Amino acid sequence: MHEFTMTSWIVEALFDLVRKEDAKQVLEVHLRIGKLRALSTDQVRFCYGVLSKGTVLEGSELIIEESAGKIRCGNCGYQGEFNPEGDAYHFGLPPLICPMCSSSLLIEGGDECVITRVRMQLPSTAPESTALS
Repeated sequence: MHEFTMTSWIVEALFDLVRKEDAKQVLEVHLRIGKLRALSTDQVRFCYGVLSKGTVLEGSELIIEESAGKIRCGNCGYQGEFNPEGDAYHFGLPPLICPMCSSSLLIEGGDECVITRVRMQLPSTAPESTALS
């Protein structure tokens, strides 16, 4: 289950930020996960809940935005979105063929997994938001 590994990395990055900012509590975590990253958002939520228990992350709201796959043809310049259906792609993407010229398509986006924003309680202040990109 690579969702557990990926979520562990996310949680470690959050702990680093908490230490750096000397935060008392994390209130919200915003993630952007591309549909081509092949991560189940339900599994990421579950893993986050397990990994955050008993920490400054416990009780924080995990907000996940999914982004569509962006593709481009290096041959004819075609650009579009690729939204895989179901979980069939979970074990590998099908070949991406240009609908205009039948060349191979390049992935331009939608394969990311990033923390975009964190809202936390800092010592003796109102909740702060930290935008990450």
